[in-house]
Amino acid sequence: MNSSLSPAAPVAGTSSPPPSVPAAPSPAAVDAVRALARASRLLERASGEVNLAHYRVLAAIASGDQRASRIATKLALGKPTISASVESLCKRGLLARSEVEGDQRAAALRLTGEGKRVLANWETAMAVWLDDICGRTPDAGLVVRALVWMGDAIEEIAAEQFAEGR
Repeated sequence: MNSSLSPAAPVAGTSSPPPSVPAAPSPAAVDAVRALARASRLLERASGEVNLAHYRVLAAIASGDQRASRIATKLALGKPTISASVESLCKRGLLARSEVEGDQRAAALRLTGEGKRVLANWETAMAVWLDDICGRTPDAGLVVRALVWMGDAIEEIAAEQFAEGR
């Protein structure tokens, strides 16, 4: 792990600030935040069929989350935001709703065949893009592994926040 990165640096995708914020972040941390912001924007522009917010919902459902409330928690978004995304994705034929046995208020979400196709195409295109970007770094494999580690850390923080009821 790079020791120049502060463990208290803000975590993208979480709704609450870290326990403590350093008075002055390291220049490397600032550069990393700026790179993530640029990468996010490039992903958004290159996404084609779906925007990044809709991609996140599709990916969460493909990963096994079937209820909008769980997706909202996992993605640190409000339920109205998720509801609007789900409605849009259903209208486009990318998601389908079904009743949850024993809970008349809840709906289970699943990707349609078209939703699976769009998600697979998006992920393939973005993986090619990421491979190109990482291939321009001194150690492409390490950059990819570091991004996976970051994703794991974000999931860990989200699980902790969920357990604490935040």
